[in-house]
Amino acid sequence: MIPAREKNWFGHPRGLSVLFLTEMWEMFSFFGMRALLVYYMTKHLDLDQQYASLIYGAYAAFVYFTPVFGGMVADRWLGKRNAVMIGGATMALGHFMMASEPLFYPALATIALGNGLFLPSLASQIEGLYRDGDPRSKSAYNIYYVGVNLGAFLAPLICGTLGEAYGWHWGFAAAGFGMLLSLVIYLAGARYLPPEPKRGAEARAARPPVDRAVIDRFALLLGVAAIVVVFRGAYEQVGNTIALWIDQGVDRELASGWVIPMTWFQSINSVVVFAFTPLLVARWARLAQRGVETPLLGRMAFGAAIVGGSYLMLAVLSAWCEAHGVRAHWGWLAAWFVLMTTGELYILPVGLALFGRMAPEGFRATSIATWFFAGFFGNLLAGALGTLWSRLGHAWFFALIAAVAGVSAALLYMLGRRLGDVETHGTEGAAMALAR
Repeated sequence: MIPAREKNWFGHPRGLSVLFLTEMWEMFSFFGMRALLVYYMTKHLDLDQQYASLIYGAYAAFVYFTPVFGGMVADRWLGKRNAVMIGGATMALGHFMMASEPLFYPALATIALGNGLFLPSLASQIEGLYRDGDPRSKSAYNIYYVGVNLGAFLAPLICGTLGEAYGWHWGFAAAGFGMLLSLVIYLAGARYLPPEPKRGAEARAARPPVDRAVIDRFALLLGVAAIVVVFRGAYEQVGNTIALWIDQGVDRELASGWVIPMTWFQSINSVVVFAFTPLLVARWARLAQRGVETPLLGRMAFGAAIVGGSYLMLAVLSAWCEAHGVRAHWGWLAAWFVLMTTGELYILPVGLALFGRMAPEGFRATSIATWFFAGFFGNLLAGALGTLWSRLGHAWFFALIAAVAGVSAALLYMLGRRLGDVETHGTEGAAMALAR
């Protein structure tokens, strides 16, 4: 366990900074490629919109599917550090393969496979930085999420600009170099990370048995993940149909005649994360000092409702624009990103914290992988919903996505009312909640 006195950012251990920066550059590579992917398929490979949306959804889905097996491999055989290094190197190779058209599909598969080892093995090290019961671990995931979004902020500006201005392959190559930098940072800061847990027969002997209590806890987490699948069906439209709407339905021209690049708008999401995360963390810390704990499931329900409201705003805006035969002003798009990202902050990093805190001992990477597994089915759902973009009017499509997010908010709210603040309890708490 890392000593609590070793502090760096916001009073947290130095290891969190290492994980923060490692994930930042990994996300730079991921979002850099994602910002270009739909445009690359429709503008360079000449794929039709429906097929491109399905490919995008399938790729994004498998990015979240492979961590299920990668987490198990890390917990049982490779170890977290080896999994991060092997996974990161594999992802870097996949990004460089994107520079060749014939390797397009193998490159997507290579990135997804590497991500399976990297993603759960990195995030699952957060909880090991803190002693049991340390209240700082709740906000640690929100701080970690800032690293995710710092990479997501830089990616469209660098990879997107290179891709649009100089050629798609330059943008993909920049994403590959970002992944390599992520690995360098991780190796350089390894001494600040938690010690590697034991593996093999000795570890299995010391690990608590997989009894009914452990199964109950995983059942609870799987229930939450199932609802998050519905939410991601709406949220993951950001890189899919929202990207198409930016191209087709948004007036991006400034008064000077300069047109804002399409990919730059994806960075607004990250700017909002930077601005709002310290405020939310400070607010939750003040409430905790007063003895007021806001249940994580309640936060998640509130976030899903905000995201649903943001899509409802787009539905009304699109209906007005279609009625008047004009494109939406880019300022409305920026406002949508602010509102949608506010909701995102209440659900995605909070959900990651829930899965990290409730992970049974010896199954932390597997538990984190279960959270990301929701992204697999969520992106499949998002890809399927994306095929309706060309069939429905924009207003009706956004209204549909608002309803999808609203359903997830209602389900999370009902589950939260049933279970209460279950994440603060031990295994017995999960079992009691499920027995209600």
